[in-house]
Amino acid sequence: MAQLVVRNLDDGVKDALRALAARRGRSMEEEVREILRAAAQGEESPPEPLGTRIARRFAGLGLTEALPELHGQAARAVVFEE
Repeated sequence: MAQLVVRNLDDGVKDALRALAARRGRSMEEEVREILRAAAQGEESPPEPLGTRIARRFAGLGLTEALPELHGQAARAVVFEE
């Protein structure tokens, strides 16, 4: 297997990679391998759907009531009473 050294990587990028790897349960090295593999194959993983991310974030709060789907609904302005 080949090795690759990346010099002059911003600390912020390194920190972001470490955080991304932790969220995905991987080592930073494995996360970078996956990113490079996908980029080399021309694949870009689709972002996780917003609803899925929201549900996961609030899953531990004990909310059990299902929320209705609002597909195709027109957006309405919020009216605040004075």
